[in-house]
Amino acid sequence: MQTEVPVVTKDFFRISPLIRYTLLGLMASLVLPLPFLSVRQEAPVPLGFTLGGITVAFVLLSAALSQRVLTDAEGVKVSYANWVPGFFGKRWQVSWQEITEIQSSRTSQGGRVHYLVNQRGDRYLLPMRIAGFARFLRTFEAQTGIDTSTVKPLAQPWMYLTLLVCVVLLLAVDLLIVIAFLQAP
Repeated sequence: MQTEVPVVTKDFFRISPLIRYTLLGLMASLVLPLPFLSVRQEAPVPLGFTLGGITVAFVLLSAALSQRVLTDAEGVKVSYANWVPGFFGKRWQVSWQEITEIQSSRTSQGGRVHYLVNQRGDRYLLPMRIAGFARFLRTFEAQTGIDTSTVKPLAQPWMYLTLLVCVVLLLAVDLLIVIAFLQAP
């Protein structure tokens, strides 16, 4: 008796907003005072270079955070926003039928990352920072028949919430620095 695989409509996943906005906020909190301090300290680096560097950093971070995951009846595809050049970030696509297993590896920080392995032994990093990760895993398991019960997100939401609180505190300090700069003679 053959079991029928459920029909999969296209599903689209992005990096979790909690992760995306926390990291963008962290970047902002770290670089916001730089132009003001540069002017105040009469730094030898022109202000335009500082502002240009900050702009490039935000563009690169935004590009990295634009990762998208698409699932459909064919398989899973990882890509980036259309404006992100092809050499940036690893794009890949694999069909459900090619995937033979999920391979886990420990990170240097003690966490776990998971790879989708195909019949040729190629490994594709499982996107674990996406919103709707549990839904993605349900689709994955339904399409491949591979057990995903041991697959957990790389970072728990409380970690990013803690970082977000720190970011808000840093931004408050940044605001005080900017106000002090604007009030200085």
